[in-house]
Amino acid sequence: MRKFKKFLKDDQKKSVPSEKTNKEIESDLSINIDRLKGLFENCSDIVFRQIIAGEVKVCLLFVDGLVDTNSIQLHGINQVLKEVERDRVTADFLVERIISASSVTEINMLDDAVKNILKGNTVLLVDHVPTGIVIDAKGGQRRGVTEPETESVVRGPREGLTESLRVNTALVRQKIRSNRLKTIAKDVGEETKTGIAIMYIDGLVSPELLKEVQARLDRIKIDGVLESGYIEELIEDNPWSVFPQVQNTERPDTIAANLLEGRVAIIIDGTPLALVMPSTFWQFLQASEDYYHRYHISIFLRLLRIIFVFIALTLPSLYVAVTTYHQEMIPTNLLFSIASSREAIPFPAFVEAMIMEISFEALREAGVRLPKIVGQAVSILGALVIGQAAVEAGIVSAPMVIVVSLTGIASFTIPRFNMAISIRLLRFPFILLAGMFGLFGIVLGILIILTHLCKLRSFGIPYLSPVSPLSMKGVKDVFIRVPWWSMNERPNQTVKVDMTREGEDLKPSPGKGSEEGNPT
Repeated sequence: MRKFKKFLKDDQKKSVPSEKTNKEIESDLSINIDRLKGLFENCSDIVFRQIIAGEVKVCLLFVDGLVDTNSIQLHGINQVLKEVERDRVTADFLVERIISASSVTEINMLDDAVKNILKGNTVLLVDHVPTGIVIDAKGGQRRGVTEPETESVVRGPREGLTESLRVNTALVRQKIRSNRLKTIAKDVGEETKTGIAIMYIDGLVSPELLKEVQARLDRIKIDGVLESGYIEELIEDNPWSVFPQVQNTERPDTIAANLLEGRVAIIIDGTPLALVMPSTFWQFLQASEDYYHRYHISIFLRLLRIIFVFIALTLPSLYVAVTTYHQEMIPTNLLFSIASSREAIPFPAFVEAMIMEISFEALREAGVRLPKIVGQAVSILGALVIGQAAVEAGIVSAPMVIVVSLTGIASFTIPRFNMAISIRLLRFPFILLAGMFGLFGIVLGILIILTHLCKLRSFGIPYLSPVSPLSMKGVKDVFIRVPWWSMNERPNQTVKVDMTREGEDLKPSPGKGSEEGNPT
């Protein structure tokens, strides 16, 4: 048996070919093709298009489905088919005279040829030329730019990121037309070779922050990266915290706004969600629409969100604590109403709250997983029907259904999904503490969370800044949003140089003609 296991291990080691090769591209085209065919054995989607142009033999290599075949035909095959003499065929001659594609580079190693082919580029190999030519002809079927689904707004841009890396960087570039906007390209994942782009504004971003982001990305050793969540978990400061420390967004305007405040954005190929760091607790309670409405509306909406975050976190636990331990805090008429509704309920308030909260979360998850056509209808009707049936059957009381419904509505007011689901998770420990210790347990839970938030950091930035540590200039854009003419400096947590955001004396003032009642 041991010999058989050893044989299997040895056989597996022999059967796994090495993907990397440090061999140079040879002058003999047939040798290069044989080596590449060995590397791409059993890869039916890799196309080897061999052409004889006069006395010159060439081969185009690309992945079927990842390239624009019309572009290859126009800028590659048609150009190569021109009659050329063998002694004139060099890599420089092909790049400068023959191939008319907009982006063409030269490579000397077979490993570079493999990487470029898998990225969606086209590699041209020519007989008697020890150099490969990479033609950028990426294409294939891609989803177009559409309105973001998770961050919809009433007022603001309607374009969202896609699964294409270059489309996403272009969307951000359209927002910030400055040569100070820099993009650093990297590959992450030993097998997937997922392309990522680190975007920042030179002169605004802290050099220490940029180095830290690059260092954390370089430390990632994983076989594949299929979504931004992989990278988010591997670069955050405290992986054990339930609170998100990296903001994700699918809105180019949100990325641009954060870059203008000295932050760094990571855009990942194959996902419409980009990462922004560092992030603070207050960012997850803010929406991009806050900066598009007039500041009166933004102040109202922000205060409303803060109130409802507290409701989403503590309302069920407050109900459990008050009805179980502190009945004297309830008005007499309300107490009689609650007592009469709970008279036939066989469970204590704690069990009743847990049943309803778990059922509500299950209905919400079912609504997300079902097809969109029926998902919302099933989740809404299921909540109504099950809630009404549970009340009539005497399993739960009507006040508990109202409390759970208000809690669910409150959680929907949080703009960022990752923060909303964190609050939903923390709701259950709060119910447990309320069932065991009453209001004292709720206060204890709040103190534990505040202590944790004060210790938490995001890429060296305190998670509760600018409230803790306090910065009066930064508080202008936390609980409220002061007018734009009053926010003349960038956040001092992320920007140390070039603090000025806007010019002086931007406050609107009526002209002479308007003071007299005439239009200016």
